Amino acid sequence: MKSPLVRFVAATLLWLPATFALWYFAAPLLLWPVQLAVTLIARGAIGDLVQAVESSGATLTFVTTLLPGSGQTGGVVSVDVNMLLYAFGLPLFAALTLAARGDRRWRTLMLGYGVLLPFVAWGTLADFLKNVAITAAPAVVSQAGFSGWQRELIAFAYQFGSLILPAVVPAVVWVLTHRRFLERLRRPEASTGRGSRA
Repeated sequence: MKSPLVRFVAATLLWLPATFALWYFAAPLLLWPVQLAVTLIARGAIGDLVQAVESSGATLTFVTTLLPGSGQTGGVVSVDVNMLLYAFGLPLFAALTLAARGDRRWRTLMLGYGVLLPFVAWGTLADFLKNVAITAAPAVVSQAGFSGWQRELIAFAYQFGSLILPAVVPAVVWVLTHRRFLERLRRPEASTGRGSRA
């Protein structure tokens, strides 16, 4: 007879293709709150840099006030950011939650979705700021007007938002919402139900 841990791992692997497919094709709808939050933050906090935030699927285009080069006219710099790069934790969290087969899994899915979205917004904004403050052409970087310490902070926010948060936050949220399930995995003999009540 398979152990509960083996069954859980197998179920997670079976759910992953479905959750990733749903995430990919429904991304414009799932990530619409991120687009709204990013637009509001950009207009409020860095409105002198951002004229508009446009969307195409899961990609946000930041239309800036910056010129392509010093003294040039006839266009402004725009930056594309793919939100999927910072949102892959959503299908991972969903697969883990569905595999745990908890009685309250749909509520847990909505809770996790709500908790993860701000971190997707973090990564998206940090990516944009990294582009205009660090990796753009020198003429564009100088127009952006960020000081040295601000560029260091942006670089940290980008690294943290792209390398750490997308993978770690879903795992932490899942552990916090499935403590009973994890206890049952540790003591399978004490399990009396099918899944977590998280």
